[in-house]
Amino acid sequence: MAIAWVLVLVTAGLSLARAGPVPTSKPTTAWRGCDIGRFKSLSPRELEAFKKAKDALEYSLKNWSCNSRLFPRNRDLRQLQVWERPVALEAELALTLKVLETMADRSLGDILDQPLHTLRHIHSQLQACVSAQPPAGPQPRGRLHPWLHRLHEASKKESQGCLEASVLFNLFRLLKKDLECVAVGDLCLKRTSHPGAPLPQFSKATKTRAPGWHSQLTTGS
Repeated sequence: MAIAWVLVLVTAGLSLARAGPVPTSKPTTAWRGCDIGRFKSLSPRELEAFKKAKDALEYSLKNWSCNSRLFPRNRDLRQLQVWERPVALEAELALTLKVLETMADRSLGDILDQPLHTLRHIHSQLQACVSAQPPAGPQPRGRLHPWLHRLHEASKKESQGCLEASVLFNLFRLLKKDLECVAVGDLCLKRTSHPGAPLPQFSKATKTRAPGWHSQLTTGS
């Protein structure tokens, strides 16, 4: 009888060995080559360079109108899955770079040199994060798809003046809120009582030149 039990145990052990080890943890979500965590807060010198450029660029805005709101106030990266956030921010930053590079070509001196250098570096890291995601990963859906579509179509449907005003108003939100959310990953919770740092507003002179544009860009969805 003892010999029979030994044979049963040996057989069971061989079956488990052939089946392979049972996974004890979920697959890792870390992406090799993705080092965006360093940008959770920019240096005071970098932020000051952005502020000076933004203040100067405000005075270059001309009369404009928007057919849609590129960056609605209620848009929040926390509403997306963690893997979707770098994708959304990369598209947001790509449009920002395109618009600011166009503005830099209009005899504005070198005031955009440092901001553009910083944005290009961040963009390259974001591209590494996006490309490092598993190729068989999920496709854009839910909230992410309309966000990407809106930014993709903006250059075709909106005037240059609308793009410039939208990008300038959204600049510090991108740098302080969206970038930080992507940089901290899972720590950027979907619901939090901390609203984040207050965002700088456009100067009074700009608002006087284009009344009502502030609410036009930030209300609605």
